[in-house]
Amino acid sequence: MIPQPVYILFGAAFTVAVSLALGRMLLRALGLRLHRTEEGFLAFVTGGACLSALIFWLAVAHWLYKGVLLALGAAVLVAAWRQGAHRRSPSPLPPLEPFWKRLFAVVIAAYTVLYFANAMAPEISADGTEYHLGLVARYLRERGFPRITTNMYASLSQGVELLFLYAYAFGRHSAAALVHFAFLAALPFGMIAWARRFGVPAAGVAGALLFYLSPVVGIDGTSAYVDVAVAAVAFAVFYLLQLWDRERAAGYLVPIGLLSGFAYAAKYTAFVAFPYAVVFVAWKLRQARQPLWRPLAVLSLCAALIAVPWAAKNWIVVDNPFSPFFNAWFRNPHVHVSFEEEYRWHMRHYPGLASYAEIPLEVTVRGHVLAGLLGPVFLLAPLALLALRWPQGRRLLAAAGVFGATYFANIGTRFLIPAAPFVALAMAMVLTRTPGIAPAVVVFHGLISWPSHIKMYADPYSWRLERVTWREALRLIPEEEWLRRRLPGYSIARMIEDSVPAGEKVFAWQRVAEAYTTREILVAYTAAFNHTLGDILWTPLIPAYHPVWRFTFQFEPQRLRKLRVVQYGRSKTELWAVNEFRIQGESDPLPRRPAWRLTAQPNPWEVDLAFDGNPATRWRSWEAMRPGMFVEVDLGEATMVSRVVLECSQDHGQTRLKLEAMDGAGRWKLLGEPQFSDASAPEDLRRRATQAVKAHGVRYLLIHDSDFRAEDFRMRAAEWGLRFLGERAGARLYRIE
Repeated sequence: MIPQPVYILFGAAFTVAVSLALGRMLLRALGLRLHRTEEGFLAFVTGGACLSALIFWLAVAHWLYKGVLLALGAAVLVAAWRQGAHRRSPSPLPPLEPFWKRLFAVVIAAYTVLYFANAMAPEISADGTEYHLGLVARYLRERGFPRITTNMYASLSQGVELLFLYAYAFGRHSAAALVHFAFLAALPFGMIAWARRFGVPAAGVAGALLFYLSPVVGIDGTSAYVDVAVAAVAFAVFYLLQLWDRERAAGYLVPIGLLSGFAYAAKYTAFVAFPYAVVFVAWKLRQARQPLWRPLAVLSLCAALIAVPWAAKNWIVVDNPFSPFFNAWFRNPHVHVSFEEEYRWHMRHYPGLASYAEIPLEVTVRGHVLAGLLGPVFLLAPLALLALRWPQGRRLLAAAGVFGATYFANIGTRFLIPAAPFVALAMAMVLTRTPGIAPAVVVFHGLISWPSHIKMYADPYSWRLERVTWREALRLIPEEEWLRRRLPGYSIARMIEDSVPAGEKVFAWQRVAEAYTTREILVAYTAAFNHTLGDILWTPLIPAYHPVWRFTFQFEPQRLRKLRVVQYGRSKTELWAVNEFRIQGESDPLPRRPAWRLTAQPNPWEVDLAFDGNPATRWRSWEAMRPGMFVEVDLGEATMVSRVVLECSQDHGQTRLKLEAMDGAGRWKLLGEPQFSDASAPEDLRRRATQAVKAHGVRYLLIHDSDFRAEDFRMRAAEWGLRFLGERAGARLYRIE
């Protein structure tokens, strides 16, 4: 039996080798004159973009079989061998001084041991286990892209995750993490190659080490995250632009375009790579009075080849090319506008951060609130501004500004990683001007960034590596044992796997380690459908959600074709909601009929909830109240109506309503405003809520002890109509009976 580490290493090495081969074949076919070290870095990153694009189309065709992936890689490697792409360029870069070479070798070796062991250990990172690899595993199970409308993370561009998928197919979770580590290991060599090419070799070594030793870079780059890979792509775009500017070889525009598109495919916030490349090329060509349109067309076309398929996929699947954002522009039933606004706000205002003035200390020294730290040395980052004295310093700082421009869309520390290589190099350019300062800073950075030393100054809960994990990496400690000990979500995922039949869905308010279960988890905040289920389950628990307000429109019986209740109040925080829309005929209530046509503005997709006869469900606008919102029913034919009653919750006190109606002749008229009254909430709201969830095709609930009113589900399970199935790591699993 082949040991598990062999599969892990093969999956990662095979992915890296195929990427490198694709990149070398492309760069050499374009006739680009690259030195040995820079060709390796640029070929790996460019080839990774090409391999990711190939896997995308295999996923579209549902050909994600291990045999197909193996054959693709073998074909690439054979073609590269026949073309001689395996032979390294004979042209070296200017040599490094022996001191800097030795310093780099010693420091990089120590940290590479730490990083490699952690990358190869079982994957326990939050995002890695909860969605990056959870989606990768699902794509492989279903042989391609399924239609996922209940997980906003499936709508994010996933160019790097497709490289993870390639490795995962052979070596599972740790192989994927090792692919990300490959980007981490390659980037310092790319930074040094750039510095040697452009005449600042000492700054290259110092800057590369400042970046590589950063604690947040280490933990991110050894997990199945994507931020370090994005940094490598961003730096490769920058590097290629500098080479193009120096040589003006048209062939450079192809990899520049591909990587600009891949930056978007890797992470939405890296979209700035494309406008950066376009503006840089256009500016330089204009200065030289050279034609613009053909070079820009080549660059743009290559970028589109990588980026546009991701936008097209979203447009087809979730009706929004930029989902889960811009939902007010591209309205759809899959992401609520109010959720997007709330999500954006939370990404800019992390709990525990009193003001933005605390960010410098949080991202450099503390590391808990913003999840990770760059290291105290980066408190010297303002020194980088002194690099403005030199042309290369100005270019580095311009790139840092571009790739850091999106930081305040999410103020987590790791969102600074794409800009960090440029800042580190600019800092190093300044520090190396004074003999002895740069080596001292690098050594100090290395010492205080080692896991056992970080705890002396950083927050105990900062996101960082803790130690070298060779026994775990080599599986001398069984993977199952390690995961159960270090990842609480693993036990929960296995409980779900054991207790929930295949094909069933599980609703949860918190994310689960989906990479370790094959069941579909509907997390409340990750899609409109899930969000609505959560709202239904909260209705019995929150008095303000109870349907106890009655708005009654009473009028002389008359034949009407359409009824429209219009809301004309305004609030920045409240959402309009209707639990039940009841229509009274001449003497009896009108039952809902198949001929009725229902609509609402906004959110027409959930209007059925106001007509389903269940007071635990409600239609909500999911947008802040404004005049002109309405709920409308077309009765199909002129019908005798004498009264309309809206049963509503109490959480939108600024509501102002009026009733408009269309008669049989097609004429609209105002029937007036309602009378208001209070009523009692139904006693069986809990049971009605779970039955509504079940009617939506979800029979299993996962309730964590830390969830809102979790004790109510535990103590009153019978009233909810729930059967307890098991408990692991502070989470209880129920089935709706």
